[in-house]
Amino acid sequence: MTVSLVLAALWAVIANVLAMLPSRDNHWRRAYALIGVGVPLLGYVTYENGPWIGLLVLLAGMSLLRWPMIYAARWIGRRLGGNA
Repeated sequence: MTVSLVLAALWAVIANVLAMLPSRDNHWRRAYALIGVGVPLLGYVTYENGPWIGLLVLLAGMSLLRWPMIYAARWIGRRLGGNA
């Protein structure tokens, strides 16, 4: 297993632990921090392991951070004129 995949797995464990802790802002600050760390990590995984593994890690990260993804999809839908 490559270093990037170990770091991605560690990121996933940290994301799950952070989700279990109580939060006053519904975990949004933690989500922003996880996104800020996750995007470069995703690039590193893709660079080291190829695009298919990068896509799998992207999907795993999207499943962990599903509410930011839902809000982003709604925002994009409103910007494009749809009723998302």
